[in-house]
Amino acid sequence: MPFADSPLILACVVIYLGACFGIGIWAMGRTHTIADFFVAGRTLGPLVVAVATMSSIMSGFGFVGGPGLVFESGSSSLWMTFAATIGMPLSWILVGKRLCLLAEAREVLSLPDAVALRYGGRAPRLLMALAILLGVLGYLGTQVMAIGIVLQAVLGVDLPLALAIGLGVLAFYSIAGGIMAGVYTDLFQGVLMIGASVAVFFYAVSAAGGMTEISRTLWQTDPELIGPWGTRGSMTALSWYLLFGLGGVGQPHAITKFLMLRDVRQLRWGALAAGAGYAVLSLLWMSIGLAMRTLVERGVQPPLESPDLAAPVFLLAYTPELLAGVVFAGLLAAVMSTADSFLNLGAAAIVRDIPIAITGRPLKRELLGSRIATGALLLASALFAVYMKSLIALLGTFGWGTFAAAIVPSVAIGLNWKRATAAACTVSIAAGLVVNFVFELLARHGIYALPGGFNVGCFALLTSLALFVGVSLVFGKPEGETTPPEVTAAMEV
Repeated sequence: MPFADSPLILACVVIYLGACFGIGIWAMGRTHTIADFFVAGRTLGPLVVAVATMSSIMSGFGFVGGPGLVFESGSSSLWMTFAATIGMPLSWILVGKRLCLLAEAREVLSLPDAVALRYGGRAPRLLMALAILLGVLGYLGTQVMAIGIVLQAVLGVDLPLALAIGLGVLAFYSIAGGIMAGVYTDLFQGVLMIGASVAVFFYAVSAAGGMTEISRTLWQTDPELIGPWGTRGSMTALSWYLLFGLGGVGQPHAITKFLMLRDVRQLRWGALAAGAGYAVLSLLWMSIGLAMRTLVERGVQPPLESPDLAAPVFLLAYTPELLAGVVFAGLLAAVMSTADSFLNLGAAAIVRDIPIAITGRPLKRELLGSRIATGALLLASALFAVYMKSLIALLGTFGWGTFAAAIVPSVAIGLNWKRATAAACTVSIAAGLVVNFVFELLARHGIYALPGGFNVGCFALLTSLALFVGVSLVFGKPEGETTPPEVTAAMEV
């Protein structure tokens, strides 16, 4: 593949990687307690939280995987990105205020903490922690591969070496600074990429000859690509729409940032800002994929070795060096900050949530244990990504579905519905995990695939929702199961 034989692009990326070390050192100086490591000491303002949630949802999934998916599947991807734009504001409405209020009333440092407070008992906390840990491995693999592909394009090295360089920087940055490093990188990256996405959109449309030429070329060569469903068909498109619309409320790397907000009254404009920002960032996702497919079909651009190279190749070949350098630095910022969020979630599950569920207390020396767990998760996610060998966007879809099936019923519905029970929470999480992983493995090994290309994550989400509501209604709350008064108060606001 072509690589950035440009001192300017290389300088932008090297400056960014150096900034990561600087942010890590700065954040390490502000990370003294486990609350600092996991929820930034609950010191964040609304702008930081809004931009950070938007950035963490887009990340390597959208900036690298998104254009690749559009290149391969065309309009199918629209049902994913438009739905996520709706799902982000929905998360602020359904869970933002309630999580903030719970964090003000009790020490709530993670979603399993919130689930344990809402339902009581150890089983809901344990299953939620396991679900987050498993989802982290899938979604973190997305970020790891995105880091490798971006650095491969910029440095012109083999993918294993690019992965090693990226993981080395990420390891220091996330182990030293915890979530503080990721959140402030999200803020920088989000502001940077909103402007860059608009610029890239115009360059992409111009390089391909305009929207009319894109439509004409793709209609002549592959009309299904720009049809209403894209090449993956109606069942896949509609199941993606449901998964990324409703499932957006269950993405822990986004909704746990509500626990970091210093004042619940600052939530007012966050939903609008996050949704609008994500819509602008989606311009990069869609425009690069369509433009590169048009250029390849017209013979202007040689065929790509992989659809995931659509974004790196376009930036290197069709945009000014400075813009390419800024976007590559922004891509790395997006990927690394989101990876840091996932590492933080996984470390919390290993060091805090699972031990509390089993023994009633977290591991000793939580801060040190969290940093060790972060390093172990990095290695495990890299191995997982290499094993899966999927398009980045499809790896991300798997992780997204795992989170959605486990979290949407118990958190998004459970914090708004008083009749929800601990048994329903336990059953729905367990069923969502089993369905998602079993059907994904069956499909991957060619044993069985859901008919019509129906997405496995969406099927797991629907199964989990049906069981959550059904068990709550049929069996009701057993005698003695009560909701703490602070939870009841939060649900009534």
